[in-house]
Amino acid sequence: MVDSSYFNRSTTNIIKYPIITDKATRLLENNQYSFIVNPSSDKITIKTAIEYLFNVKVIKVNTCHLPKKKKRVGKYLGWKSQYKKAIVTLSQGDRINLFAEN
Repeated sequence: MVDSSYFNRSTTNIIKYPIITDKATRLLENNQYSFIVNPSSDKITIKTAIEYLFNVKVIKVNTCHLPKKKKRVGKYLGWKSQYKKAIVTLSQGDRINLFAEN
């Protein structure tokens, strides 16, 4: 079992924010959720952080490093920062509420 005081300090550094795109919302039907994570974090750390934050059971974690993209602002050309995406599969019956209800 992981020490909970460790995750109180570093969980915000592992999971940055969820991805809300067309493909990500289609994956919600299969009980899969997409997150932008810290590029240096591994699958085991991502799994433990998701289970700690949302109190769910994670079955599988798929990760990929997405490439840098060019960004032009006027005549200047730069790069968007590179990031890592994690697709987390949850067990049957577990859900994460990404959309806040008023």
